[in-house]
Amino acid sequence: MTRSIEREIRVEASPEVVYEVISSPEHLREWWPDEFDLDPVPGASGQITFRRPDGDKVEPLTVVEADPPRRFSFRWAYTGETATAENSLLVTFDVVPTDGGTLLRFAETGYDEASKSDEMLADHTTGWDYFLPRIPPYAEKLAQRP
Repeated sequence: MTRSIEREIRVEASPEVVYEVISSPEHLREWWPDEFDLDPVPGASGQITFRRPDGDKVEPLTVVEADPPRRFSFRWAYTGETATAENSLLVTFDVVPTDGGTLLRFAETGYDEASKSDEMLADHTTGWDYFLPRIPPYAEKLAQRP
C-alpha cells in the first residue's frame, strides 16, 4: 500500500492565479508558512520557516518542477539538510482548468521509505488539511483585484 496525502480542491480563479498562489513566495506566505525564501524555478534551493513559541522550524526546499500554469513541485527535507530524493518528501501541485475555474490536485509522496513514520504521515495530513483549504478564499480574493 502506498502511503501519501492526496487532495483535490476547487478554486474559483484562473489557473494562472492559482499557480501564482502555490509558487510565489509573496502569496505562499499568505496561506502556508510564515516565511518562504525560494526562487520558483527548477533546481532552486531555499527554505520555509514556521514561527513557533518554542523556536522557529526551518525546512530546506528544492524546486523539482515549475511549469506555469500547470505544475509546481518541490522536495522538502526533514533532516535540516538540502532536500534530496533520499531525505525528503515530494509535494506536487497540478493545476487543471475546469468550468471557468481551477481544479487543484495536491499530493505529498515519499512516505513509503522506512524512515518516514506513521506519526509523520499523520502530522503532515493534519497540517495539509489545515493549510490547503486556505488556498481557495485567498486565490479567489486575489482574482477579484483589478
